[in-house]
Amino acid sequence: MTQSPAPLAPSPLVDPFQRAISYLRVSVTDRCDFRCVYCMSEHMTFLPKRDLLSLEELDRLCGAFIRLGVRKLRLTGGEPLVRRDLMTLIRSLGQRVSSGELEELTLTTNGSQLARFAPELADAGVRRINVSLDTLDPAAFKTITRWGDLAQVLKGIDAAIAAGIHVKINTVALRGVNEDEIASIAEWAHGKGMDLSLIETMPLGEIDGDRTDQYLPLSLVRARLAQRWTLTDIPYRTGGPARYVSVGETGGRIGFITPMTHNFCESCNRVRVTCTGTLYMCLGQEDAADLRAPLRASMDDGRLETAIRDAIARKPKGHDFVIDRRNARPAVGRHMSTTGG
Repeated sequence: MTQSPAPLAPSPLVDPFQRAISYLRVSVTDRCDFRCVYCMSEHMTFLPKRDLLSLEELDRLCGAFIRLGVRKLRLTGGEPLVRRDLMTLIRSLGQRVSSGELEELTLTTNGSQLARFAPELADAGVRRINVSLDTLDPAAFKTITRWGDLAQVLKGIDAAIAAGIHVKINTVALRGVNEDEIASIAEWAHGKGMDLSLIETMPLGEIDGDRTDQYLPLSLVRARLAQRWTLTDIPYRTGGPARYVSVGETGGRIGFITPMTHNFCESCNRVRVTCTGTLYMCLGQEDAADLRAPLRASMDDGRLETAIRDAIARKPKGHDFVIDRRNARPAVGRHMSTTGG
């Protein structure tokens, strides 16, 4: 009896500029237990829970992207670990890592819940996380986050390291706030075996302040660090937009994420899905595709995969970030917590 040939694997996702889309960032919630001054206003209105995809729907959505060639998946928020029962999704996705369908499952967090969840994350297959941390000064931390507790975050970072998770620190460079502390943050991170990525503040969403006061170009930060240390460009990559240097004196790495001073879009392999099932092909553009409707229209994923392919065919070449100094308007109206970090 002749066996039927095995079904052909679907062709991978390739955008109009021949960039293969292999990295998906999924926001599991727009809610956060911090109110960082560059990210959101203090009195935010969050989405009603009924608008969010269920964890089962998020799992199915991720599965469709994985079948279409996504190999790295990052869960974001808001603060992802405040989503009730999130570990059920993480464990399911971790099984895809174990099976080889997915190369890596990672997480971006503010660290507030890490002390509680670090062992479970490690057991589920999470080997690397990013922790957003902009200062090591408790008073400044409270000022930046409004609601955060630095001691709790540091406890969470230590718990993650103890669980065997590699931690990278993400620090937003803020003029007049933490610019004099960046070197000491790097020394602290490198002393614990952690990389540090520095990020320029991005014009996303209305906040209570003026981003023209916050913006600090990383070209200036790098020049200052180069006066202190020996910085050597290295080809190290993690799948994101950071460009890394090694620091001769500390033995660690510093990444520079520069959406404002240097457009890094030429090699972009990333797309983002919000907790409502909206696919953004570019963080800095408003064009989006609704994946919730085709997801819920049928238990068969044919419509969903078609919607994903149609959206990737519209992925733009790059973003148009600019800080509007005359009108103090964000380049994009939605908050980063809505899109996913």
